Amino acid sequence: MTPTLVRRHLPHAAPAPRVDLCARARDWSEIQERMLVPVYEAVYERLEVGSGTRLLGLDCGSGLALLMAASRGAAVTGVEPTEPERLALARDRLLPPEGERRGPGAARLTDGGEDGITVAVPDEPPYNLITAFQPIGCMAGDSAGLSTLLESVAPLAERGAYVVLVGWGPPERCTSSSVLRVATKLADPLRSTGSWRPALRDDLEEVAQRAGLRPDGSGRVACPFGYADAESAVRGLLSTGLFDAAVGATDLAQVDKEVTEALQPYVRSDGTVWMPNVFRYLIARTP
Repeated sequence: MTPTLVRRHLPHAAPAPRVDLCARARDWSEIQERMLVPVYEAVYERLEVGSGTRLLGLDCGSGLALLMAASRGAAVTGVEPTEPERLALARDRLLPPEGERRGPGAARLTDGGEDGITVAVPDEPPYNLITAFQPIGCMAGDSAGLSTLLESVAPLAERGAYVVLVGWGPPERCTSSSVLRVATKLADPLRSTGSWRPALRDDLEEVAQRAGLRPDGSGRVACPFGYADAESAVRGLLSTGLFDAAVGATDLAQVDKEVTEALQPYVRSDGTVWMPNVFRYLIARTP
């Protein structure tokens, strides 16, 4: 296989959030990322991810899903073009210390760059699993560009390879929806992207169809958001980036205050926060 550059197509970006990006990446890695572990486990179990798996993870964040796949014996490549602070944490998790030799099955991580994202190298077999675990379906425009990206990486996979997309479940099954509405209330009402919206039934299918993929199964997974206290919950939720437009339109203190207030119905007597949610995944196949 010859080296391949895949260009990253992104929706119109919100203004840069006025937050400490390194701290936010740590909050994602230490607090929020684990909330999606049930989805990763369900997908890997269903697809029997193991030593024969060559996985390409799109928007891999700080690499927890890749680490779980690698622990099953999979060869993993992660692409994180928009969150360099998360990618640095993924490298700490997955790559050997500087100076140590990398084995043939070592993870590969890349942030791409102006010329695109290098995700394939010569003399290696094609991928047989592509994952896009970053959930879509709760913000206007959050799927923009994903179909184009999937269409671009499909040639790197073998024929009939699995492609997994993940989205938020119905609002009535996601108690976090009431908190995410704060993002819409505070964000610029004229902005077409970056505001919360109810997840739609066919969000994932529409992305797959635009990318030329063939749906081949789906599932729902309970992913409760549980936090040690309200402060941790605020830090975890803000680390998702779903409130960036709200922070840009107001300020971090205002968003922090209103999210804290919205969390009150989910604070239990011992001070912990518990919000049951359901996420949905779609399994598709490359042409």
